[in-house]
Amino acid sequence: MVSFQHLSQPLLEASRFEQGLSKLKEIDGAAGDRVIESLQQIAPDLGRYIIEFPFGDIYSRPGLDLKSREIATIAALAALGNAHPQLKVHIHGALNVGCSREEVIEVLMQMAVYAGFPAALNGIAAAGEVFAERDKEEPHN
Repeated sequence: MVSFQHLSQPLLEASRFEQGLSKLKEIDGAAGDRVIESLQQIAPDLGRYIIEFPFGDIYSRPGLDLKSREIATIAALAALGNAHPQLKVHIHGALNVGCSREEVIEVLMQMAVYAGFPAALNGIAAAGEVFAERDKEEPHN
């Protein structure tokens, strides 16, 4: 059995947190910051958990690039059907790490087969909102 008792817990947490915060900024930029900031007054530990586990542990793993991870995340959130705000954040993230708008739409269309038309339609609506937000900031060619 492998023992990790020799690792200092604060050191382990600090590195997960720092790595997660860096990955969150790389993927989601200001949108990720807003999610974490929104939790500071009511549930700061949840914000820390989001930074450490998904971004510090999972998104930082080798084996898949960030584009592939965001495609998987968009598919999962669309399939859930009840994660509209998180879906929008991750559509932004996907675009930030190299997905094209066409790829985002294709992922969401694929969800019609496995998650149903309502999930796909809701995902397409979220994508439309994200595209409109981004067009206000910088018009799409």
